[in-house]
Amino acid sequence: MSVEYDFSVPTLGPAKVESPIDYSNIEGDQIANFVGDQQRIIYDVSMPADGGQRSFAGNELIEVAGPRRRIYFAPGHVHAGIVTCGGLCPGLNDVIRAITRCLWYRYGVHRISGIQFGYRGLLPEHGVPTVPLNPDVVDDIHRIGGTILGSSRGGGHRTEDLVDTIERMNLNILFTIGGDGTQKGALAIAEEIERRRLKIAVVGIPKTIDNDLSFTEKSFGFETAVAKATEVVFGAHAEAHSSVNGIGLVKVMGRDSGFIASHTALASHEVNFVLIPEVEFQLKGDNGLLVHLERRLERRNHAVIVVAEGAGQHLLTQSDATDASGNRRYADIGLYLKNEISSYFDARNREINLKYIDPSYIVRSAPAEPTDSVYCSRLGHNAVHAAMAGKTKVLMGLVNNTFVHVPIQMAVGSRNRINPDSSLWRDVIESTHQPVRM
Repeated sequence: MSVEYDFSVPTLGPAKVESPIDYSNIEGDQIANFVGDQQRIIYDVSMPADGGQRSFAGNELIEVAGPRRRIYFAPGHVHAGIVTCGGLCPGLNDVIRAITRCLWYRYGVHRISGIQFGYRGLLPEHGVPTVPLNPDVVDDIHRIGGTILGSSRGGGHRTEDLVDTIERMNLNILFTIGGDGTQKGALAIAEEIERRRLKIAVVGIPKTIDNDLSFTEKSFGFETAVAKATEVVFGAHAEAHSSVNGIGLVKVMGRDSGFIASHTALASHEVNFVLIPEVEFQLKGDNGLLVHLERRLERRNHAVIVVAEGAGQHLLTQSDATDASGNRRYADIGLYLKNEISSYFDARNREINLKYIDPSYIVRSAPAEPTDSVYCSRLGHNAVHAAMAGKTKVLMGLVNNTFVHVPIQMAVGSRNRINPDSSLWRDVIESTHQPVRM
């Protein structure tokens, strides 16, 4: 049964202003082209073996991102704001840099305000000043980790207060760089702006190191996170391999999805057990992790385990506590496994050498790897083109290797998670040789 999608992207009004960018609409003239609003792609490209035909309504096709020949805003009148929210992620500064330079050099927009410390920077009681952004300010920031604007969690639920500040600042465009909670806040802001009949574009850039936002093939920072986590696994393997019954236990990010854990295992070729939130496992019993770990040590004298932070929560005492973003605080599966593994082998009077490593904050604060930096630049440029064309309530996405406009409502409707029936998880099983179920 096919799933119905509505990829309609709202606009602030007719685009009547000629773009200042000197591109072409002619294929084959060796001049970079504009993108037309009618250029769309199919989201689901799968087809049954017996073929057949499929037809699509306009709203079932995804709008291709890129510069438009006619834009909504007159560049000289534009005041744009950029805000980074939530936890740190490699590539934040790359996105800020790309947005600023594209606004400045391609459109001639010279009023760009950096909003400091997330949505908190839009709440008057905090008294946080904005930072004027220009090419000189952002020129070298891609070489450092974190975000030059600072970040924080929470505040996105105070929609009316946020829009009051946006009005006072006379912003025409707000770029929101963040994950699920940030974009839900951005959608609420855009809806309040619409209720007040203001002409302000809200454009999101997906930032979730866990890679769990829907309708985008990957989030920026993900590839850097895998690269850094892979380096940690190499170290954990060296420690385990050089010890008597050595065990390397590495906890990586992944509250509700195991993409970092899975890709790290595939990239390192050194992992024997991968534990992710999407696949429950048992610790004890004849088919539990502990028994399989013991058998691995008997065969090879060492083992490496990678666990996503949200894995195994069914084994732990749960709490109703939440963080500032409203996310439920998870119990620490890494420390739990460390203690349980140690107790298991202590009870059998068997020596092990267990090294537990949690590199989360090192990974989050790293500068972007080159592949991520390229991706960040392209996301930032396309976000600017969308905003200047008057698109709103929209998130930049990558679908079928094409940059597209995804309605924020669609992107935050569900989380992207690993399908245990998929080829990705099958490849993990084949790489680690762990049991199909534990």
